[in-house]
Amino acid sequence: MARVWLGDLAALRETKPVQLFHRDLGGAGRPPLIILHGMLGTSRNWQTTGRDLAARFHVLALDLRNHGDSPQAPEMTYAAMVTDVLQWLDAQGLDRVTLLGHSMGGKVAMRLACHHPERVVELIVVDIAPRDYRWAAHREEFTAMNELDLAHLGSRAAAEKALEARVPEWAMRKFLLTNLVRDAEGHWRWGINLPVLTAALPALEANSLAPTDRFAGPTLFIAGGRSRYVEAVDHTAIRRHFPAARIEVIPTAGHNPHIEAREAFVALVPNPPS
Repeated sequence: MARVWLGDLAALRETKPVQLFHRDLGGAGRPPLIILHGMLGTSRNWQTTGRDLAARFHVLALDLRNHGDSPQAPEMTYAAMVTDVLQWLDAQGLDRVTLLGHSMGGKVAMRLACHHPERVVELIVVDIAPRDYRWAAHREEFTAMNELDLAHLGSRAAAEKALEARVPEWAMRKFLLTNLVRDAEGHWRWGINLPVLTAALPALEANSLAPTDRFAGPTLFIAGGRSRYVEAVDHTAIRRHFPAARIEVIPTAGHNPHIEAREAFVALVPNPPS
């Protein structure tokens, strides 16, 4: 059973931890690096970058609950996701790891590090800050997905066309549609738990940390210079929660620096401690 911080006990009363799916991206025998993806992403998004990092780490990328190949569950909170990850670490026999989280996964990683510092050798947070995010774009994307008529959908191209009005950015439409899959009977369905994620959106947009949360261990924040997710005004809050934080900005990257500037991103990830 995972060691659980008292503030997360409410999540356990409402739902049981789920058994997370993971991808082993290589580097067996090296120090473990655990990757947590962002909202609507999966471990698949990290396969190329993860294999680059496997030159220095044993890289294991998880699917968070209600995403990818991990189970679906009615509870979608940061407390529940932290508990899932702790249970997975225990099941794998991993006491202390380097923990890397992107966007929503970064919020999970920050909370886990603050509440369970004994499990984290080093924390790496990718293009997210400890604050609230109340953006209309999130609502439009979720509205577009919920409006899609899956029962009468003929093709993935038709789905992309249907999303255009609410999601004008081509790359974002492509990303959203990575979650559109066919079932065994050939019918289209969302691979994510869209109703639960939609209902949980306000909670997921909120800061995952309490004002007093701290992690004093080594911490790296990697931000995209073309992204709005981490701005100069956020640096004070980052250092308040993570006093040892180093903040690096990749000027050419947006919200996905691990994809948009992969070589620069991989070079910034510190080597595991000797």
